[in-house]
Amino acid sequence: MREKITRLFVAAAIAEACSWLALLIGMAVKYGPPGNEIGVQIFGPVHGALFVAYGVLVLAMARLHRWRAWPTLVALACAVPPFATLVFERWAARRGMLSGADEGPDRSRTPVGEEVPAGR
Repeated sequence: MREKITRLFVAAAIAEACSWLALLIGMAVKYGPPGNEIGVQIFGPVHGALFVAYGVLVLAMARLHRWRAWPTLVALACAVPPFATLVFERWAARRGMLSGADEGPDRSRTPVGEEVPAGR
């Protein structure tokens, strides 16, 4: 279940950023010389749905992966500026926040003073 929600979170972060791009293009077409609103009418609701999905998945990830309050608030705030969800997702992945409880980067190290078992 944890892996599935993590994959959904990553997909939602990417999709939300892509929907931002589509919405920005739609806005350029709407307010530019063509003056056509179809892009905003299509991508506005799509972006809104992905925005909500990303927010719900951030809360699910925070609970499942036991994120602290600050990274959770930053992840939620990253849904507002264009493409920030991608930046947060990459940042969280580099810090092991998207991996399982036993897979984090710091969990593979042996504490100082303990012996490393043979075959490791």
